[in-house]
Amino acid sequence: MIQLDFHPAGRHFLQIPGPSPVPDRILRAISYPTIDHRGPEFGALGRKVLADIRKIFKTEQPVVIYPASGTGAWEAALSNTTSPGDTVLMYETGHFATLWKSMAQSLGLKPEFLGLPGIEGWRRGVQADMIEARLRADTGHEIRAVCVVHNETSTGVTSDIAAVRRAIDAAAHPALLMVDTISGLASADYRHDEWGVDVTVSGSQKGLMLPPGISFNALSAKAIAASKESKMPRSFWRWDEILEANKNGYWPYTPNTNLLYGLSEALDMILEEGLDNVFARHQRLAEACRRAVRAWGLEIQCADPAVYSPVLTGVMMPEGVDADAVRKLIYERFNMSLGQALGKMRGKMFRIGHLGDCNDLTLMATLTGCEMGLKLAGVPLAGSGVAAAMDYLTSHAATAPLKAAA
Repeated sequence: MIQLDFHPAGRHFLQIPGPSPVPDRILRAISYPTIDHRGPEFGALGRKVLADIRKIFKTEQPVVIYPASGTGAWEAALSNTTSPGDTVLMYETGHFATLWKSMAQSLGLKPEFLGLPGIEGWRRGVQADMIEARLRADTGHEIRAVCVVHNETSTGVTSDIAAVRRAIDAAAHPALLMVDTISGLASADYRHDEWGVDVTVSGSQKGLMLPPGISFNALSAKAIAASKESKMPRSFWRWDEILEANKNGYWPYTPNTNLLYGLSEALDMILEEGLDNVFARHQRLAEACRRAVRAWGLEIQCADPAVYSPVLTGVMMPEGVDADAVRKLIYERFNMSLGQALGKMRGKMFRIGHLGDCNDLTLMATLTGCEMGLKLAGVPLAGSGVAAAMDYLTSHAATAPLKAAA
């Protein structure tokens, strides 16, 4: 019989790179009584979240909210803008870029996968020059869209989206730019309008600190125009019906009412802290984590320091060490979950999440659990990563310190 009531003393440390821990403040909001999704109170809630979510994407354009996972928002992005048989250029940076490509195939599109060969492609960000060269060669403009992942959750690499837009523009190509920032939104700086993105895909369970169950498409005027020409079958994902209902704060079908209460609270928390402070907090914690990994004498999965993710850090294991066995040991001994390696990296590394509702002590406890687990697993360590991270955090004050007591 499966045990579903495993609750040892103390809280579980959920340090995977999403779903991230849900703050009590958001849990309380989700617990509000369910209301009539056609009534005036819901309309006010809908208008609020639709306005505030645009601030997180940094856009003046509409953001469509779905009662779905990020995978649903992937499908919505493709099904609203393309037609069966269209070619889409997709860049391979890791497991989630690969899954998006598989979806494109299943929808009847012709995805062309571009990227660096082998494992190397999973350790670096998008190479914008490769995209520019391929688009220049597409003189007939057969490529309908360029699809890239902003923060690749499987590897800990954050790509330069502005550089991809420059590459498309330099090639004078009309392809749409579609970006997955499911794990990047509200943790890493993202600018939908400024970077010229046509469709941005995201989800609720990462930097927004919510349970899974909400996903997003941020749109451009060009994307909305493309949706009117699309021949892809779609119903639930149709932008036009949702955008029409959203004008008054409603949806054309039953929305996830209580998760929208949680989203409203999450947006309040992020905007109260200030987006720039949120990004600085993530960068600071990420640097402390990386210093710990280096002090252990281990290698960071991302091989290019210029594109280190502020959301997670991939920790490479020495040859012959099974990363999943280390994770299992840490889970069983210290009640802490770390992210497993995916795809090409399976068994070679584990992932430490430091996103969302995370602070200095959260990270220090996480690194302590990792260090104890690595030692118990017999992994040779060069030094104490805990001490290295503590030294960094104590010598680099937070951008937004706690308010003094009255």
